[in-house]
Amino acid sequence: MTPTLTTATVVPFLGADVAATYDTAQVVILPIPYEATTTYRQGCQTGPAAILDASHQVEYYDEELDQELWPVGIYTHGAIADTQGEPDLSPEAMLQVTQETVQKLIADGKFVIALGGEHSITTGLVRAYQQASAEPFTVVQIDAHGDLRHEYEGSIYNHACVMRRIVEMGIPTVQIGIRSICKEEADLIKAKSLTVFRAREMATQPDWMERALASIATERVFCTIDLDGIDPALLPGVGTPEPGGLNWYSLTTFLRQVFERHQVIGCDVMELAPIEGSVVSEFTAAKLVYKLIGYQFAPPQS
Repeated sequence: MTPTLTTATVVPFLGADVAATYDTAQVVILPIPYEATTTYRQGCQTGPAAILDASHQVEYYDEELDQELWPVGIYTHGAIADTQGEPDLSPEAMLQVTQETVQKLIADGKFVIALGGEHSITTGLVRAYQQASAEPFTVVQIDAHGDLRHEYEGSIYNHACVMRRIVEMGIPTVQIGIRSICKEEADLIKAKSLTVFRAREMATQPDWMERALASIATERVFCTIDLDGIDPALLPGVGTPEPGGLNWYSLTTFLRQVFERHQVIGCDVMELAPIEGSVVSEFTAAKLVYKLIGYQFAPPQS
């Protein structure tokens, strides 16, 4: 059975006062609160709603880009693949509804930013873009983990396997901030000469950003951001925190350069697992989403 949209009331990104209609929006925020394979801290199925709630505290004016960004038109889609209402939803069904939904949004000319949910969702997103156009693209991954295992805990759709599925689709990848892999993943990286920028090397090599940007061989890029790629001292509300990682300005500087040098076709922000009594993680994630919108649509600064 193909899962349907939830009937829950949608909390619009930034708030109802500045929400666009679907027809007028250039950006669609797509919540995908799917969680089935998390292996440490759970709770990422509540991540999309937490980001949407926190976004109401984000200033409309972006001081870096010197403008308000909401006039580009931001529409918040109904949640899909919501395991809070359908806890037995299979990964195959989740990937199907994700791919179908995103293909429709692409066909309608929307710039999609998906909010997870666990990182396995990204396979469905990438499949949608691969099906939508024969033009090649690179998946640029911000993450603490390689996510390159063939299978984990009996599933090839575990969140620890998402980038393996993407590599198997023949899509080039650039991995940024990696600091936790198993031997199987290390062997695959060597065997396939995958492009990986490890956090410990980035900390001591000032030219890492330029080298990472130069390694993106295609004009088109899909950005997948697992929030554990950020230093957990700054964003602790993730499922599997790892010491180290990108700070806010390294992350945003890198992403801005990706957007300015390439055609970013879509993005996702994954794996927020809110911490009770703290709002720093979801607010940081919401501000990051607003940054992605700005980097896509704000005119380049002279």
